[in-house]
Amino acid sequence: MKNIKIIILSLLMAVALPVMAMNLQQAMDALDGAKAQGLVGEKPDGYLGVVSNTNNSADIARLINEARRAEYEKVAKDNKISLPDVEAVAGKKAIEKTQSNYYIQVDGKWVKK
Repeated sequence: MKNIKIIILSLLMAVALPVMAMNLQQAMDALDGAKAQGLVGEKPDGYLGVVSNTNNSADIARLINEARRAEYEKVAKDNKISLPDVEAVAGKKAIEKTQSNYYIQVDGKWVKK
């Protein structure tokens, strides 16, 4: 009986954990708020960085960065250019488009634009 309870509990946890985890759509929905709160910011390499590791900021950055990398790889392949070149252009554009008072990374340091 004890083994059955452990198995059932393990199965419930296995089902519940993916539900509790943030998905890409949730990260995208939370991105502007995270930027406004100063939790994440844009980096020159085209990816988000964690300014303050609170709430879900690391998850938001990780999920968005995974999606960005996949898109950058596709652009690089389709245009026969290097991934670092795509990342640099994307980073420049993202920083240019960043709103005032949101964080950007300059020379490795977080500053408000």
